[in-house]
Amino acid sequence: MTSYTICVFTENTFGLLNKITIIFTRRRINIESLTVSETERKGISRFTIVIKEESRETVEKVVRQIRKVVEVLAVFGYLNDEVVYNEIALFKIPTPEGAKRLDIETVNKTYKAWVVYWGLEYVVIEKTGTEEEIFDFFNYIKPHGILEFVRSGRVAVSKSSRSLVEYLPEEEKYDYLSYN
Repeated sequence: MTSYTICVFTENTFGLLNKITIIFTRRRINIESLTVSETERKGISRFTIVIKEESRETVEKVVRQIRKVVEVLAVFGYLNDEVVYNEIALFKIPTPEGAKRLDIETVNKTYKAWVVYWGLEYVVIEKTGTEEEIFDFFNYIKPHGILEFVRSGRVAVSKSSRSLVEYLPEEEKYDYLSYN
């Protein structure tokens, strides 16, 4: 099975998530991760969907079907080597008195993970990276006990030098966001 990242740029409208995910459900394709966020253009959202599929032809069919959804402005399918991507994970680790101490230097330097909350009874560690890097850290930290673990979906950008602006229609309602 090959991993594919499908990036869908849409108008930000109610019910669109259901319209897009039903396309995968009908074809019995499991969504491995799904992240939705606003883009640098106001009123435009980006869906980043990761699937594992044997057939590139099936992925191309899904992309063509997503393009038919009225609110969809652009859709792109990528292999892993065509995108820059990461995920984020949070680990809640107990720190009981008398327990084996957590080696923060190894956590920071070897795994590039960071303590983002330090309480009396537990710490919360943040790890960003690929799915493989996150689960490598998971296996390292597991002997300390994991009270909670949560992992985000993939966020990704194309390695292409082209920008979103080149793919989308220029309309007043898609003004650039200002982050002042």
